[in-house]
Amino acid sequence: MRWEGEIPSLSDAACRNAKAGDKPAKIHDSGGLYLFISLAGGKLWRVDYRHQGKRRTASLGAYPGVSLAAARKARDDLKSHLSAQLDPAQVKRQEKRTKQALAANTFEKIAREWFAAKVPSWVPSYSDRLMSRLEADIFPPLGRRPIAEIEPPDVLEAIRKVEARGAVELAKREMQVVGQIFRFAIASGRAKRDPTQDLRGALKSPGRPQHHRAMPRDDLPGFLRALDAYDGEPMTKLALKLMVLTFVRTGELRAARWAEFEGLDGPEPLWRIPAARMKMRFEHLVPIAPQVVAVLQDLRPLAGRNPHLFPSPSKEGFMSNNTMLFAMYRMGYHGRATVHGFRGMASTWLNEAGYNPDWIERQLAHDERNEVRGAYNSAQYLAGRRQMMRDWADFLDRAVATA
Repeated sequence: MRWEGEIPSLSDAACRNAKAGDKPAKIHDSGGLYLFISLAGGKLWRVDYRHQGKRRTASLGAYPGVSLAAARKARDDLKSHLSAQLDPAQVKRQEKRTKQALAANTFEKIAREWFAAKVPSWVPSYSDRLMSRLEADIFPPLGRRPIAEIEPPDVLEAIRKVEARGAVELAKREMQVVGQIFRFAIASGRAKRDPTQDLRGALKSPGRPQHHRAMPRDDLPGFLRALDAYDGEPMTKLALKLMVLTFVRTGELRAARWAEFEGLDGPEPLWRIPAARMKMRFEHLVPIAPQVVAVLQDLRPLAGRNPHLFPSPSKEGFMSNNTMLFAMYRMGYHGRATVHGFRGMASTWLNEAGYNPDWIERQLAHDERNEVRGAYNSAQYLAGRRQMMRDWADFLDRAVATA
């Protein structure tokens, strides 16, 4: 922009060669812009202007950090604010506050706020795993950046690194988590859009979902016989027996504690799994059949004084996630069934046998969308479920006898 009646007199060479003198000096450009040279030799860009009848001076930065071209652009921006009846000093303060807010609202800061808001509804194992993934995969490339400045290619670059490890399904889940964090930022006024919405279809397809393979019913008698003859670790053998008898989730069984069992010497023994260990954060009651009590009696000497049913020197302190699965592999069931699949097998048999579907769903501890109802249902149908679990255990005994 050329200012009427003025000819820019400054050049980069003149700025570089300007020296300090006996007193501060000014080397003028056009439009009120000048380079102020202090006694110490510092070179500062300033521009004089008038607003509401008062003469004012704005500082635009130091040379050579702010070049001559950048100083002229800053001067032109200031003049544009004046033309719009805006106070340049007020505009500058607002820009400074905006930059500070952006710098404070980094992706990691918002992500940890979102995590803190959500974590009460998650089991510890899930929340720990989720935060570990964020810290390993997402925070390094995105964590320090202002969340409002992150664009779709930035997110895609971070997620592609996960995908490149062959973790295609994990990459998809992490993309979903990132989207949830952005929507949390939008709701709290710290972002305007969710860049993951522009990335639909950008990731590799995870392929056909691999569900937990349930054992065909015809294979059950042979499996139970093979389990009785299993010559591996006795604790693993008993864990598999409890898995088949109770069909709880593997994580609920592996982390089980002796303190959770009640009335083992009485007529109505019960396993009370606390809400903190349940996927849906509701206490789960498992009526215990006599066959389960017998397995627990065999297990007790192996566990000793340890509070866990299946103690281990591992970091978790109890049986690892793959111990039972590898035992099934040794028994010849690799690719034929999974540990988790016993839940599906039990559900199929109980439904076909005509048991109340509500009993079965409650025994499986499936998602209860109504929290009040879910908390109440931890004990609901307990009498019916107790008989149902005894019938299931008796069915397993008959399956072994007819194998």
